[in-house]
Amino acid sequence: MDARRDTIFLARALRSKTSLPEGVLWQALRGRQLEGLKFRRQHPAGPYVLDFYCVAAELAVEIDGQSHGDTNQRTHDAIRDSWLARRGIRVLRIPASVVLSDMACAIDAILDAVGSRRGNSAPSGGGGPPGRA
Repeated sequence: MDARRDTIFLARALRSKTSLPEGVLWQALRGRQLEGLKFRRQHPAGPYVLDFYCVAAELAVEIDGQSHGDTNQRTHDAIRDSWLARRGIRVLRIPASVVLSDMACAIDAILDAVGSRRGNSAPSGGGGPPGRA
């Protein structure tokens, strides 16, 4: 997917400013550690930067901090998610608090999303994280 030049530069800058929840999750996703799936960190997509993106599953994983509860931010997220969906990318939103408090739940949610995208039964029994997903 093509990205705007300014978005590519922003993605590069964001890679050096990783939040704690993003850094923790990246350690579990990097190097094809999760069922051999390749995830990209701070991946540019059109005008947006995705926290994590798996090309094979067409899945964006977004780590949502406290600001994502704000009405304006939720509206922005919905517009963004709709834009991505029109391009065949499904978005999984995981609260940052879940990544920090229950990594197994976050990983289960990702595996469930990958499994449903591939048409497989869910590979885990997690059911996904609480909050928006």
